Amino acid sequence: MIKRVFLNHKQFALLYFIVLSIDIVVKLNCSQFPYRFMSKPWIIVILLYYFYFHVNNKNDRKHKMVFWALLSFLLGDLIILLKGDSVVLLGLTIVFFTAAKLFLSYKFSHNKDFSVSTLIPFTSILFVYTVFMTWFLYDDLKDFFIPALGSFFISLLMLQFAFLRKVVFNKKSFTFVFIGVLAYVASEGMQAVQLFKGMFPMQEFLSSLFYGVGLYAIVFGILNEKESEHEKVEKFDDKINVF
Repeated sequence: MIKRVFLNHKQFALLYFIVLSIDIVVKLNCSQFPYRFMSKPWIIVILLYYFYFHVNNKNDRKHKMVFWALLSFLLGDLIILLKGDSVVLLGLTIVFFTAAKLFLSYKFSHNKDFSVSTLIPFTSILFVYTVFMTWFLYDDLKDFFIPALGSFFISLLMLQFAFLRKVVFNKKSFTFVFIGVLAYVASEGMQAVQLFKGMFPMQEFLSSLFYGVGLYAIVFGILNEKESEHEKVEKFDDKINVF
């Protein structure tokens, strides 16, 4: 019965967003201990099971990166609930989330050539975002300036790799992964503002919503990966040229 839910995309989506909604309600209305420790981990746990039941080649190196990324997100989620005012635990949180983003960046990377001219406008937007966030949080980051800047850089690297998947994979996979990464980066920005600057209206709700939606979209997009028709034609042409 339970396995059937994980194997059915629509049923799992319903389950996932029910779990996410429960966690958001708990976050807004209950204390972190013990309630959030019981609600938040399930978001990643059920995503891990969902990915496990659907991925075809579990031994593929890049697919393993998704498992490691989700595990790193899970550890980061648990530590951030424990951190309180601990500088050490905050640093560990940044380490685990950065590791998760590196694993996903590796998963998104490929050897396909791309047009630099199409990437310049996108890279310019990422550069402006990084400069703005650094300027906005600079006075409050203090000892965390370098780790935070490094984490922002890895986030934008992951976003760029997600964007470059457009030339290799089908539209459905590209769209879900790219939107998912955008949602995650938005959530991360909200969390950074909350941690180092202070709360803003609906921050608690929006950061959790964007985080949950982002991770779901990334995993769903990866599970729907298919080579684009353009890529298939090029590979077919390469085979012909060999003969």
